[in-house]
Amino acid sequence: MQNTTSSSRQLRLGLFVQPLGHHVSGWRLTSHLGSPTDIDWLIQIAQKAEEGLFDMFFIGDALATSVHRLPSTMARLEPLTLLSALAVNTRHIGLAATASTTFSDPFTLARSFSSLDHISRGRAGWNVVTSFSTDVARNFSREDMPTHADRYAQAREFLQVAFKLWEGWQEGAVEPDTASGRYFVDDKIQPINHHGEHYQVQGPLNISRSPQGRPVIIEAGSSSDGQALAAATAEVVFTAAASLEEGQTFYRSQKQRVQEAGRDPQQLLILPGVMPIVGRTREEAQATWKQLNSLVDIENGLRQLSARFGIDLSPFPLDGPVPEAPAGEGNQSRVKLFTDMAKRDNLTLRELAAVAAGSRGHRVVVGTAADIADDFQQWLEEEGADGFNIMPATIPDQLDLFVALVVPELQKRGLFRKHYQYDTLRQNLGLPEYR
Repeated sequence: MQNTTSSSRQLRLGLFVQPLGHHVSGWRLTSHLGSPTDIDWLIQIAQKAEEGLFDMFFIGDALATSVHRLPSTMARLEPLTLLSALAVNTRHIGLAATASTTFSDPFTLARSFSSLDHISRGRAGWNVVTSFSTDVARNFSREDMPTHADRYAQAREFLQVAFKLWEGWQEGAVEPDTASGRYFVDDKIQPINHHGEHYQVQGPLNISRSPQGRPVIIEAGSSSDGQALAAATAEVVFTAAASLEEGQTFYRSQKQRVQEAGRDPQQLLILPGVMPIVGRTREEAQATWKQLNSLVDIENGLRQLSARFGIDLSPFPLDGPVPEAPAGEGNQSRVKLFTDMAKRDNLTLRELAAVAAGSRGHRVVVGTAADIADDFQQWLEEEGADGFNIMPATIPDQLDLFVALVVPELQKRGLFRKHYQYDTLRQNLGLPEYR
């Protein structure tokens, strides 16, 4: 492809941060092993992402430790605390974090994200999720989880309350007048008096209106309820698309849902997660990918693959061919991704299990900067994505290579910015100002 003609559409790039790398074996191959609780290490990652002109630095979160005891998910800083520290050590990159509506309070989260937006001068983003793990429930004095439908009903009301709280402070509410002694314009600060099924909140919020008015709202639910909530409330959607065709199907469906919700489909950005394995040559990239997978715990990978196929794969020979998955079982999009990969690359079950564990179920692109740019350009131009949530396999190595090699290639093709144009995350993403 290698089209150097300027494109009217620009890629949006998030950096999905795992401080030890996204590949399950990434920490074993990195040139410099950091710590997920070392603020200096995380500042370095954020500053490298800002050097690469990423739209946002995104921290995922969970409210329980990993059942598989993975180093990257066992210990982590509380994300809003972390992003507040990063805000004063960066100037342009957006700062986004996951926060659950299932085990949080609307007033507290609205205040926290508004604080982050103030501290960062308008760069906050909130990845809205509902919790589903019983391990999480037990960390909050519960033995069971709400049903899927109840979690999403609660999430919808949670967002309603948060939006009302942010709207309770209008522009111009703070106008200090030393002559009269008046600091606030009282009629521009209003209680919300919300009385709903899950929440009763008086308001107003005890923090003034932030630079963006409210953070950029991000969501990632792939269920019907999740897609419906995103159509009504999200501005960015994270997803996992296994192929361009799957990406295009989701893209069309989600944009249509947004239109049916009475919103402009252009005001929602779809960013699939992708793990690029960057090499200066294709051989170098393939060697890195092979080495990463050679260090995977195969039993862990086999469990992950079995869950996706919907059958127990442990009785099958590890060094034999990948068995066919029963029709209608498991996650079919992921099954197709893995079975197509196994056929294309002549992989054994052992080799495929290593890939399953290493990629965390996301798409992997292995190659040179030009190969990766070709892939990204095709997805953008053929409406499979508006950009990508980049998941470096190793940090800092793969992040450094992406910034040094892939970003300039995308810029050469007119697909990515050469400098930050605006002050806020919302503006840099091309989203409308929130009034």
